Amino acid sequence: MTPGILVINCGSSSIKFALYAEQDLNQPVLTALAERLGDEKPDIIYQGTINGQQLLPAGADHRHAMQVFIDQAHEDVQQLNGIGHRVVHGGERFHDSTLLDDQALSELEQLNPLAPLHNPINLLGIRLCQELFPGVPQVAVFDTAFHQTLTEASYLYGVPYDWYREDGVRRYGFHGTSYRYVSTETARRLNRDPQDLNLLIAHLGNGCSACAVRAGRSADTSMGLTPLEGLVMGTRCGDIDPGLIEHIMRSRNMTLDAVMQVLNRNSGLKGLSGISNDMRTLLLSAKAGNDDARRAIEVFSFRVARQFAALSVSLPSIDAVVFTGGIGEHAAPIRQRILASWRSMNFRLDEQLNRKNGDASGRISQSGSPLAMVVPTSEERMIAQDTLRLLGR
Repeated sequence: MTPGILVINCGSSSIKFALYAEQDLNQPVLTALAERLGDEKPDIIYQGTINGQQLLPAGADHRHAMQVFIDQAHEDVQQLNGIGHRVVHGGERFHDSTLLDDQALSELEQLNPLAPLHNPINLLGIRLCQELFPGVPQVAVFDTAFHQTLTEASYLYGVPYDWYREDGVRRYGFHGTSYRYVSTETARRLNRDPQDLNLLIAHLGNGCSACAVRAGRSADTSMGLTPLEGLVMGTRCGDIDPGLIEHIMRSRNMTLDAVMQVLNRNSGLKGLSGISNDMRTLLLSAKAGNDDARRAIEVFSFRVARQFAALSVSLPSIDAVVFTGGIGEHAAPIRQRILASWRSMNFRLDEQLNRKNGDASGRISQSGSPLAMVVPTSEERMIAQDTLRLLGR
C-alpha cells in the first residue's frame, strides 16, 4: 500500500471510514461503516481490500470500533500521511478546512454548544486518532465553511442583534462539503466554468438541506444555527413555529430537553409516518396503500419544492436543479413529486432517465424543460482532497 489518506466521519452511533491511495483520489481502496455503536448488535461492513461483515461485542463504542478497524486494515493503514475528519460546525472561526493543532482543537471545543449532537462526537474521533495514530497530521473539514459566503441578508435572524454579536446566533448552514463537491462536479459534467453557473441543489438523506449556489459560492441555504432547521428530514422536524416548543411543554408537561429530543430524534419522516425514517421503507408502504407513509412522503416532497422556490430569490437565474444524497440520488418517485409540486417552473421529466437516475451527465429532464439533474456526492473524496492540500502534497 502506497502512502494514503484516511477519512473519518464520526456520527452519534456510527463511524464511516474511507482510505485513499494518495496518488488516486477517484476511488477509495477501502471503505468501512461501523453502525449501531452502543447497541446490542453493532457491526462493521468492509468494501475494498477487505470485504464482508464483522460483528462487534454488544455495547461496543467508537473507540472499540476504531481499534477493530485498525487491526483489520493493519496493512493498509501502516503508511498514512494524513487523516481528514468531517466536523459539522465550524462557527465563524473556521472559514476553511484546517490543519489541527492544540490551539485549533481548543477553539473547536468552544463550538460544541452550537452543535451538541454532532461536534462532540466529531472531536471524539479526532482525539481517538491522535491516540491511535500518533504523529499523523489531522485535518478538520467543516460542513459550515462553504456557507461563509452568505450575506447578512441571508444569515441574520430577526432577533436582537446582540444575540448574533455576543452569542453567535445566525444561519450557518451545513452539508457544505457535499455542496462544494456537487457544484464543481455539475460544472464539469456540463462543461461549464463554476463561476458561470447558478444552481439549486438538494442534499436529501437522513439529514436534508437545500442550497442556492451562485457562481460557485453559497448564496443561501435552508439549515440554520443548527442542523435542525429547514426541510423535513429522517428524524428532524425542519422548520417549525418556535412557539410550538412552549405550547408542547405546557400541554404535555414536558421539559425543554425532552421536547428537543423529540424534534431531533422522533420527528420528520419518522414522526409523521409513525413507521420509519427510511424513505425506501415509506415508499414501499405507500405503494401497498399505507396512508401514514403517503402523508409523510407528500409533506417531505412539498417542503423541498417550497424551499427551492424560496432559495431561487437568491439567484439571478437557475441553470440547473440538482439532486444528491441517498434519497436525492436514488428515489425517482421523490424527485418526480418535488418537481411536480413546483408548478411555476414547469419541469418536464424524462420518466425513463429519472427511473435510472439520469443519463451519463445526470440529466433527468426532457429537452426544452428547465434542467434537472442527479449528481452523486462524494464528501469523503472532498475531505481527502482538502487533507492533501493542507499537507502541501
